[in-house]
This record gives sequence, C-alpha cells and structure tokens, in this order.
Amino acid sequence: MLEKNTATLEENFAKIESILADLERSDISIEDAFNKYSEGVALLRHCDESIDKVEKKVLKLMEDGGTEIFEDLEKDKHLNE
Repeated sequence: MLEKNTATLEENFAKIESILADLERSDISIEDAFNKYSEGVALLRHCDESIDKVEKKVLKLMEDGGTEIFEDLEKDKHLNE
C-alpha cells in the first residue's frame, strides 16, 4: 500500500519522469518494471486528483476584495439567465 502522498505536483511529476527513465532501461526486470509502472499509475492518479481539487477551488477576486468559489459563480450565472 502506498503511503499518503504529501509531495507537490512538481515533485510528483519529477518522480514520474524518473520512473519513465527507469522503465526505458533495457536491463530492468519484468517484476521491477511492473512495480515501477504501478507506482507511476498511482502517482498519476494522485496528480489528477490534486489538479481536480485546484480546478474546483478556482477563485474570482471580487471588487470588494473578497473571493467567491467558482462553482458558486456558475450557479449564479444560471440564475441570471
């Protein structure tokens, strides 16, 4: 089981690049390749979830200096139509 991933997206992308480099080696065993592949897939899923969370928290700076969650803006937009 993977540990809780607290690395930044940049750190995870660097790990993925390292995994890809390892997978491209001609001397990697099938077992090691499978383990690296599994680790890479888990990291990609974690990155995807992190990006989704950021997208959902897109904020709009309002005239009064406050912020509003993007999802709320979409609801308001539909109410005004």
